[in-house]
Amino acid sequence: MGNRVIDVDVRFQEAAAVRRTESVAYSHLSVELGHFYAEDFGAGCQELRRRFARIADWSPAIPALARQGLPTHRQPRISTCFMVDDYFHRFGSPREVIPQVQGAAAELGLVLDYVARESSFARHGGVELAQMVVDTLVVEPPRHTTGSRPPLSESGWLSNGMRSPGHVDAPAMTLPRPWSPPVQSGDPRHSIFVDIELWSDEPNTRVWACALLASVWQMTRLGVLRHRGQTLMQPSRLTGELPVDWDELPAVVQLNPTAAPFCAYRTLTLMDTQYLPVELAVRTILGQVAVPPSVAQQVARRADGEGLHLPSELVDRLSYVFIGG
Repeated sequence: MGNRVIDVDVRFQEAAAVRRTESVAYSHLSVELGHFYAEDFGAGCQELRRRFARIADWSPAIPALARQGLPTHRQPRISTCFMVDDYFHRFGSPREVIPQVQGAAAELGLVLDYVARESSFARHGGVELAQMVVDTLVVEPPRHTTGSRPPLSESGWLSNGMRSPGHVDAPAMTLPRPWSPPVQSGDPRHSIFVDIELWSDEPNTRVWACALLASVWQMTRLGVLRHRGQTLMQPSRLTGELPVDWDELPAVVQLNPTAAPFCAYRTLTLMDTQYLPVELAVRTILGQVAVPPSVAQQVARRADGEGLHLPSELVDRLSYVFIGG
C-alpha cells in the first residue's frame, strides 16, 4: 500500500477575534436620584430629606423624558439608582446607611431600585476599572507641542483641547516666543478650556479622582463596560440582611425585586449644582473614551430593535437636572 497524504486545514485566529461579547439587559432610562456623602447624614438626615424633596419636584417629568425617541406604542422601562461614597470617606455601615436613604426617599414617594458603592468603580473583582478606562482614552495630540509636558500616562491630566505652551527658553539672539491661549477642541468661537486631574499619587497608593470614578459609573449604567468581552458589575440580590462592612456589599445591589434592568440606553442624573464642575469633567473624559466596536455595535443593534436610535457619542446619551438649594 502506498502512503496516503491527508490534507489538514489548520487555521489560526487571534483570541480577541473569536472572543464573545456578553450582553446585558437594558432599560430605556437609568435615573440617578443621588450621590451621597457623609455630610448628608448629619442632623437626623435633614439634608438627605431636603435633597430628595428637591428631586421629587422633578420626578413627574421623568416618564416623558424616558419616552423620547421611542415608538408611541412602547412603554418605557425606567430604573432608579443612587451611589454612596465609600471611597473617599467611609461612614456608617450598609446596614445603617441604605435603609436611611430608602426611608427618606419613600417619604416623598420615590422608589430606589439599585444602590452602588463608589469604591467599586476604582477596582472590582480583581479588575482595575479606573485604570482600564484611562487606558481607553484617545487623547488628541496637542499641536505645536514642545515635549515639555509629560503625557497623560505620566501626568494624570486630561484636557479638552490644546493647552497654553509651557515656558520654553527661546534660542539665543531671538525674540521671546509670544504667549498663546489654550484652545478648546472643535474650534468654537470662544473656548471653554478645562484641564482635569484624573488621579494623584500618594505614598504606596494612587487616589483616583471623583470625576474619573463617576465616568466609570456612567459607563456602567450605560452598559458599555466590558473586560475581555465579559460584563462587569451586574446587580446582585441579597437574600439576608445588609452587611455591616462596605467591603462585604456587592458593587451594585438590587433593592427593588420588581425593578427594570439596571443598565439603560440613556442616563438621567439629578444632582445638586455643586457637582456641575465634576460632571463637566465627566463629559470631557467620556468624550475621549474609545468604546470597543463590538460593544458599541451590540448596544446600537439592541436599541434599533426597539425602534430607538442612539447617538453614537456616549456623552450624548447623558442628561442632567441640576437642582439649586
